[in-house]
Amino acid sequence: MLEQNYVQLAIENRVGIITLNRPEAGNSVDLKTAKELMEVAVTCSENEEIRAVVLTGVGDKFSFGGDLSSFANEGDEIGAHLKIVTAYLHQAISHFARMNKPIIAAVNGVAAGGGMSLACACDLVYASEDAKFVTAYNQIGLTPDCAGSYFLPILVGVRRALELFYTNRPVGAMEAKEWGIVNDVLPTDNLMPFVLGLAEKLANGPMNAFGATKKLVYQSHQESLESQMTLESLSIAERASSNEGKEGISAFLEKRPADYTKELKINH
Repeated sequence: MLEQNYVQLAIENRVGIITLNRPEAGNSVDLKTAKELMEVAVTCSENEEIRAVVLTGVGDKFSFGGDLSSFANEGDEIGAHLKIVTAYLHQAISHFARMNKPIIAAVNGVAAGGGMSLACACDLVYASEDAKFVTAYNQIGLTPDCAGSYFLPILVGVRRALELFYTNRPVGAMEAKEWGIVNDVLPTDNLMPFVLGLAEKLANGPMNAFGATKKLVYQSHQESLESQMTLESLSIAERASSNEGKEGISAFLEKRPADYTKELKINH
């Protein structure tokens, strides 16, 4: 385990498990937490032992978002301080979104403000039955960060995104599922076992194909039909020529399970 005060990283069965660890502050994010999250994101992106990532919060909270007390303590320097905090946070999110490895959020309680945005930035999101999502920004006269204004409209549409930003009403776990914010809702005791099981399954899958698929999906809303199909053509041709593609096709034709981690076994 990479021991850090506010963000912990454990590696189990090729899965990097990131835990926000400020229970006394609702796992809220101050400057130190933001910096540590960025460092952990880089580690998850670069460490070859990690092939899938899980993000959760310690205790019964996911994250309350920004630590307003620490921000207010900066006085007239609050604007400059927030630029530094968001620089670290946004670098972390960029690494999570751009890395080939799938990242799954296990939302084990309230996800508010930047906590909600952080969950929305993950590839897959699973929530406990008592999880709640609230944007919270406009309620305190602020605007979204952590890519909330990017991912939420993609997930729920512009009208619903603006409703949530303007009204700040809490969204329960089942409504979040109906709106596409989360993939599924599970009993609290089942959340982490399910997410870890899924992450381990993905960690044994074609990691580079996952990354290429993620890239195509995130590019799609910026492309025309024809330009997106061009990107698809280039990507599938590249994947078919890769070791993953060759193994996947051979396994299918030979009617056997594909082994996408055999190179790791050879190297070890």
